[in-house]
Amino acid sequence: MPGGPIVVVEYDPGWPRNFGDRSRALREALGPVARRIDHVGSTAVPGIAAKPVIDIQLSVQDLAPEEAYRGPLERLGYRLLLDNPDRSKRFFDGPADGPATHLHVRRVGSFDEQLNLLFRDYLRTHPADAREYARVKRELAGRFRDDRPGYVRAKEPTVWAVLRSAHDWAQSAGWAPGPSDA
Repeated sequence: MPGGPIVVVEYDPGWPRNFGDRSRALREALGPVARRIDHVGSTAVPGIAAKPVIDIQLSVQDLAPEEAYRGPLERLGYRLLLDNPDRSKRFFDGPADGPATHLHVRRVGSFDEQLNLLFRDYLRTHPADAREYARVKRELAGRFRDDRPGYVRAKEPTVWAVLRSAHDWAQSAGWAPGPSDA
């Protein structure tokens, strides 16, 4: 995964527009191959601090073969990171032009696809938990600025606590993913 120092910044109201620009290009290039295109990660939660990287989740029918999506993505400037250890997705670094972007390609309807949408939707509807998550990220970014694996490990207890709350909320609210963001 891309490196560099970990920096968490205040919410930028331009992030949704940046996602919109990227997602329109993705939709045009991929057509029906893109079953869903969603803004995920902290930049998708209005008002909270985040690393200034737009995370996009692209949902496809199947991860393999990759030809249906890899070629169009590479023509847009996305670069497949072959050393991604997470076999539930294909991970692309975004084009060099415009905002920093990470593209997570997942199988539509998969556990990981749904989990990322639930996490985002929960934080969008629970501002106190979103603020606490942002506080923890800011603190850890200061402690682990040049240690990405350490930052990710240190953030795990908070992520799991949010996911437990999100699970309970999903069950009581009857949560289901809404329509694709793009």
